Amino acid sequence: MSGPRVEIRAVRRAFRSRRGEVVALDGLDLRAGAGEVLAVVGPSGCGKSTLLELVAGLQEPDAGEVEVVGHPDRRAACAYMPQRDLLLPWRDALSNAALSLECAGVPRAEARRRAAPLFERFGLGAFERARPAELSGGMRQRVAFLRTLLAGRPVLLLDEPFAALDSITRHGLQEWLAEALAAEPRTVVLVTHDVQEALYLGDRVAVLSGRPGRVVAELEVPFARRRPRRATVTDPAFARLEQRALEALEG
Repeated sequence: MSGPRVEIRAVRRAFRSRRGEVVALDGLDLRAGAGEVLAVVGPSGCGKSTLLELVAGLQEPDAGEVEVVGHPDRRAACAYMPQRDLLLPWRDALSNAALSLECAGVPRAEARRRAAPLFERFGLGAFERARPAELSGGMRQRVAFLRTLLAGRPVLLLDEPFAALDSITRHGLQEWLAEALAAEPRTVVLVTHDVQEALYLGDRVAVLSGRPGRVVAELEVPFARRRPRRATVTDPAFARLEQRALEALEG
């Protein structure tokens, strides 16, 4: 598949604290191929969010290289969706989704016109004028993802997009996101603490160690991208892959 790929080579990132230097990532090597969904899983505090901010250009590594190959400016290549939806409470859902277009210089009325046809496809039909406080947590996440997608960037960086949701809502949105990414292929780096989510959504899963984060295992996911969640996660082959990932995490 054509498009940019993400290359992370021998990256180290450390921070200063009152107790001295805290190394978040050290000797990290990762690659997300063009059009691939790379899921990154690891324990809390292992540098997963730092990794996304490095790719997005919000931070720079202390050593090593981060590159979006095929694009001269990685900041311009990446759309970053943080853990919280960060919807603006005074804007309706359609205006929140269209915000990324406005930030790119598109007039507000035109931005809303472009965003509107996608609301039905993303399960948000009839909620265009609802304020964030009137939306469920799952619907807010859909609006946030649509805003990220409308930025038109070839690389999507998703930071635990469903972590704050209850399990039923989260499972439904995992299936919805798998469909959305199949319909709108991009190079994706998805960070999660949920092994099952990583294996269900990813084409490949990288398991990170505890701090400082390093890759301790990489697992290919041998399932088609369009797949029903229930049938997939109950497949014995999926269970064996999940066990391998959990053993890598525990190790």
